[in-house]
Amino acid sequence: MTNMTFSVDAQILKKARKVAIDKNTTLSQLVRGYLRELAETQSLESEEIIKQLKKSFNASSVKMGRKKWKREELYDRKILSGY
Repeated sequence: MTNMTFSVDAQILKKARKVAIDKNTTLSQLVRGYLRELAETQSLESEEIIKQLKKSFNASSVKMGRKKWKREELYDRKILSGY
């Protein structure tokens, strides 16, 4: 396990210690639990977003086909000629 050092307001620290005592745990365990839950929640949210995107892509009714671009089409400068 890696140690971590950070600053916190004295009043917040005092209240957090009271919460830890009320929960019969330590402040370190509270912080570890919070960080673990935060990381797991973010991971699940990311997985859900990816799942929804894949579902959306698979359900798309737009068929793009295979366009064969010509070099002239890709580098067409006519659009910029008015500037």
